[in-house]
Amino acid sequence: MNIDFARQQMVRQQVRAWEVYDSDILSVLQQVPREQFVPSGFEPIAFADTEIPIGHGQYMMTPMLEGRLLQSLRLKKSDNVLEIGTGSGFLAACLGRLARSVTSIEIFADFLDSAAASLEDTGIHNVELLSMDATRELPDQHYDAIAVTGSMPVFDPRLVMALKPAGRLFVVVGEAPVMDARLVERTGENDWRSESLFETELAPLLNVVEPTAFSF
Repeated sequence: MNIDFARQQMVRQQVRAWEVYDSDILSVLQQVPREQFVPSGFEPIAFADTEIPIGHGQYMMTPMLEGRLLQSLRLKKSDNVLEIGTGSGFLAACLGRLARSVTSIEIFADFLDSAAASLEDTGIHNVELLSMDATRELPDQHYDAIAVTGSMPVFDPRLVMALKPAGRLFVVVGEAPVMDARLVERTGENDWRSESLFETELAPLLNVVEPTAFSF
């Protein structure tokens, strides 16, 4: 397999075709070696338009969804980012290339170990990995942006409270087969606005408990 050609085709035919035009995002997806973050044996489909199983019933997002997520957050080099759900570590690597620092939290210890090794191998050193269940707690700080890599049936406003003023949050809300990808921005101490971006389907966060019904 010609890896460079496959990576370029992924960006051109999948990511750009789904309205991801930000040159920084496209550059990062071309530079970060996705094939080094997939489980052994899955390298031939590292750039395919498919969710790749990584263990524990979890999957990597498709490249298209990764691209849209990254673009929606409008990241700056000065941003501090929280990722909920480390998984393979690939998205954390992309976030690390786009922002000043990334804190990525994960339930499964083997995911953290694998992600740490892949991040080290690719020379990305601004990602902190923590063992933490986001349905129970979040790091005790505020972030410029938050990326949630699993869906939740109903929006959890705790996530907004973890944002700095003007912070952005990407989250997928709803239940299969149709879910809503949303960008939520904190506009004040107790205020925020939400924008529906597109419909998709994403596996739910583990241990997610449906909170009190909340309406945008």
